Amino acid sequence: MGSFPSPSRPTTPPPSPESNASSYRVLVAFCPKEGGSNTNYFNCIQCFNPSNNTWSHVSLIPDLLENHVLKGFAMVSLGESIYIIGGRLWNKRKPQTSSDSGESVNVCVQVSPLVLRYNVRLDQWSKCATLGVPRYDFACCVCDNKIYVAGGKSNLDSARGISSAEVYDPALDEWTALPSMSSLRYKCVGVTWQGKIYVMGGFAERENSDINLLTFSPQRSSAEVFDTRTGGWDLAVGMWQLDVPPNQIVAVDGKLFSSGDCLKPWKGHIDVYDGKQNMWDEADGSRFQTLNLPFSTISGSSNGNWAPIERLYLTMAPIGTQLYFLAGYRVPGESPRTVSMVYAFDTSASIGAWKSLEPTEEEGEKELCSHCCVVQLS
Repeated sequence: MGSFPSPSRPTTPPPSPESNASSYRVLVAFCPKEGGSNTNYFNCIQCFNPSNNTWSHVSLIPDLLENHVLKGFAMVSLGESIYIIGGRLWNKRKPQTSSDSGESVNVCVQVSPLVLRYNVRLDQWSKCATLGVPRYDFACCVCDNKIYVAGGKSNLDSARGISSAEVYDPALDEWTALPSMSSLRYKCVGVTWQGKIYVMGGFAERENSDINLLTFSPQRSSAEVFDTRTGGWDLAVGMWQLDVPPNQIVAVDGKLFSSGDCLKPWKGHIDVYDGKQNMWDEADGSRFQTLNLPFSTISGSSNGNWAPIERLYLTMAPIGTQLYFLAGYRVPGESPRTVSMVYAFDTSASIGAWKSLEPTEEEGEKELCSHCCVVQLS
């Protein structure tokens, strides 16, 4: 079903296993970036093992029509399972004749209410109760073994986001509506911090506002904060401080970290949030230009040409005190190829916080369909 081979193992021996990472796996959802008339499109779940720097194919996302891919969904983990939630379903129409340009045409056909669960250890998919409100490009996070979603878009024809929120209880397989946020938001980011749900940034506006979405809105630089004990929302003004939505925000050791925004996912360093000052500042030792020019320091390549044309994807995974950055680059050649690079930043280190793992290479180009999530296997 398609031409998306599993990534090859590193050509040089991987680093020695790290005991604190040996039970963790990073799950990432991809789809082929382009293809020809003989290529099928699909969503593929791949797994990165940080203890030995290897990639493996896990599964295709089931219950999708041929040449339809899901994007803008959320992928989170609970226990040894991952959950695929919502998203936008795209029909990847392939070129039909040799005279066509060779590029597929993306046609968005549906906002999905679908929720799927995949047990990593058992290699088993199951369907869960569907979302109360179909949505894509929404905030999602886990708190107290429940999944919270908020915002996003629910209509293909609307330029505005939504304010609704809901929570999923896996023990009951049930979604329950929550009070709505004070703002309409999409492309917002969700993170659990200090026992509360934070929905940060995004393209946001008041529900009764006539503000043009292309102009500045104070809500974009704020965060909506949901207290699971009281069941109410508060507004944290200026918590994101940028008009452009964040790319990812993760919590590590009681601190929040970000590497950039949705237009520039890596801006050369990592930012850490100071809750007392309500401001983001550069994390010590986090400046790392190699993520922008990854092959300038690599020698011994078999083909002697590692210069990237473009970065295809970047996603961040927190494991212990480490932040793993998984990046993919398109490299030149007669046929398209993707080189995957992984970098780790130790948030607890004062010096020498960065390390780079050996690259892996595979045929074809792929794009990220959702940010990664981390599963700990017992």
